[in-house]
Amino acid sequence: MSNLKSTHTFHIPVMGLAYTIDSPIRVAQYGIASVISITDDELIEKMRAFYSQKFSLPYQEITQKFHDYRAERITHYLNLVDTIVKDKFENFKTELAESKTALENFIKVLPSSSELRQGLQNFLEEGSTLKETIKNYLEENLFPGDIDVNIMTKVDKDNFKDKEQLPTEFNDAHASLRGFAKSNLNSSVVLSAGMNPRLYSYFENFSDFYPDQEGNLKKKIILKVSDYRSALIQGNFLAKKGLWVSEYRIESGLNCGGHAFATEGFLMGPILEEFKSKKEQLIQSAHDLLVKALTLKERPIPAQPIELKITAQGGVGTAEEHDFLLKHYNLDSIGWGSPFLLVPEATAVDQETRDLLAKSKECDFYLSNISPLGVPFNSVKGSSNDYWKQKRINENKAGSSCPKRLLALSKEIDEEGTCTASKKYQDVKLEELEKNKPNLSATEYQIQKDKITEKACLCVGLVNAAYMENGIEIKGQQQGVIICPGPNLAYFDKEVSLANMVQHIYGKTNVLSTENRSNVFINELKMYVDYLKNEVTTYTGEGSSNQIKKWNAFKNNLLEGVAYYESLFSETPFFRKNNETILGQLLHYKNTIIAIEINNLMLA
Repeated sequence: MSNLKSTHTFHIPVMGLAYTIDSPIRVAQYGIASVISITDDELIEKMRAFYSQKFSLPYQEITQKFHDYRAERITHYLNLVDTIVKDKFENFKTELAESKTALENFIKVLPSSSELRQGLQNFLEEGSTLKETIKNYLEENLFPGDIDVNIMTKVDKDNFKDKEQLPTEFNDAHASLRGFAKSNLNSSVVLSAGMNPRLYSYFENFSDFYPDQEGNLKKKIILKVSDYRSALIQGNFLAKKGLWVSEYRIESGLNCGGHAFATEGFLMGPILEEFKSKKEQLIQSAHDLLVKALTLKERPIPAQPIELKITAQGGVGTAEEHDFLLKHYNLDSIGWGSPFLLVPEATAVDQETRDLLAKSKECDFYLSNISPLGVPFNSVKGSSNDYWKQKRINENKAGSSCPKRLLALSKEIDEEGTCTASKKYQDVKLEELEKNKPNLSATEYQIQKDKITEKACLCVGLVNAAYMENGIEIKGQQQGVIICPGPNLAYFDKEVSLANMVQHIYGKTNVLSTENRSNVFINELKMYVDYLKNEVTTYTGEGSSNQIKKWNAFKNNLLEGVAYYESLFSETPFFRKNNETILGQLLHYKNTIIAIEINNLMLA
């Protein structure tokens, strides 16, 4: 079983390929849950070598000559992380039992409502010096943070050997899942980026994902979703296979880090409200399907529906927002991602990039088109990757050498797949563009050229920071660092200790140096309004009536969201201090949305 009781009311979500690659080793002993990306097996193998040496543990390299090397690398790394975390956790409990200072410091970073906090506080007040008593209490009440993993479902490239396509189970995401399934971990796999039916069906091969009679699961499934309908469809799809979704992790479509998957104008508040009001329906619907499937498979059937958690993440920045989300929507945990990029004890980021993040302002964070996946990608101006990419473009050497091929998903020029950020792909597209140059204006030519060359090598750029921070040699073409924080990071402007960040989350200190930060819901609303305005104003007249219909639906959904917030902020006891400001901002955005002209576009 995973943790029966969570020590904290927040978790650290996955960030990039490498920013949380070793976060459990850094924070799990304090009861903080975090998520490792298991997409890049080369990075994982290098981190295994690094930590094996650091903790004097045996290490034998798993090269690409090994059969099923990708899954093997992942299994071995996760087992290593599990071993290190367990060891650090035992040492931490001993330290708490033996050192009054350590115990006092730990109590300071626990949520005020925590039973664990109260119990430990009682030992201090009683002046208890019985180390065994405290140790026994910790044994029963303190748990390490979950070592969860993330798989981006769409990053599931076919793989080949000697030009022959390998079976589906050797696809990237399938091999990642197998690596996790074979590991010793009792934790969860977080599936993000939408539904992959073939991958979801592959879960049926691993017994750890099926419940026992008491409803216990050795390994759990978490789905990252952006709305209720998506959760219902995906949850029921898995339930029909005898698989239970243990948690829905609701992420803001735009106010998040990494890839941004905009909803159809549905805002975070109304989405959370729907989950709150329909949670029992979600549980019962999946439970009924689960029982039928488990009966057919002749597997144990839980007498009661299994526990379902609902959590949220994306743009949360204050203790008041954290509390509000937990209490008003009955959530189980809140994800705090980007702010932890400024916490050296929690994430793997090189110093130059941390300094860049700390000094970057609102105007420096933007949605870019650099991702080879063709999905808007959260970026920050001034990254070292921007410099190296532009240098190659200036020297007529655009594109990456593409050493890892994790995103070689385009079948346009090669059956084995090519990445749109690769030199191979960009050379072909630039040659085509040159042939067409006489038919284009200078402006149109430059726009098309920029579209080709702006794609960046995420596979390398997103892992270099971890290598740099840990002193691991970087080989091959110079790519610099790509980092993908959410725009909420604009309000955090300095490096912060782990203790201070946790105390900030619980309202015991404040690490924000600006009072000029809008509420989390207002920030997201602004992003959605800007997104719609940009879509409409860049309209070229080539769209169909179907596109106009979609934008109208988007606009109406935004207006319904504003109406929901007007009612919410008028009725709840939260945010009283900023209530008038918030209602004024809502009115401003309502008028802005109403003023967006859509129906006249077809005439134009």
